[in-house]
Amino acid sequence: MTAEDVQRLRTETGAGIMDCKRALTETGGDFNAAKDRLSAQGIAKADKKGDRETGEGHLEAYIHGGRIGVLLELRCETDFVARGDLFRELARGIAMHISATDPATVEELMAQPYVRDESITIEDFIKSTVAKTGENIRIARFVRYAL
Repeated sequence: MTAEDVQRLRTETGAGIMDCKRALTETGGDFNAAKDRLSAQGIAKADKKGDRETGEGHLEAYIHGGRIGVLLELRCETDFVARGDLFRELARGIAMHISATDPATVEELMAQPYVRDESITIEDFIKSTVAKTGENIRIARFVRYAL
């Protein structure tokens, strides 16, 4: 295990340096196993944060080809996270997904496979960002318009 391995794992997962080092040590240097372990830990942490109040957020507007429009209200705990690139990228990805799939409710949306990576659901996509930011994130509401 090298410092480069730890840094690469940190870059790919968003986990802390010590968490990455511990995961690599516990998996005998197996990068993929360490990545899976950190992912599982992140999802567990995200589940624990689910009841925390989300008083801040971001409104994402997305227009696709001038024919489909989405307005998404994505909520988080602090304005610091709401202004961050990671949170904004999450909002953009979810809005693009909504434009492509036309879900009827937030619950239906959360269960859908993410259009950019069908191996995960929208819920998993959000939980991975929760694990990186350390804050609860939820979709408050959305609307999709189409011509």
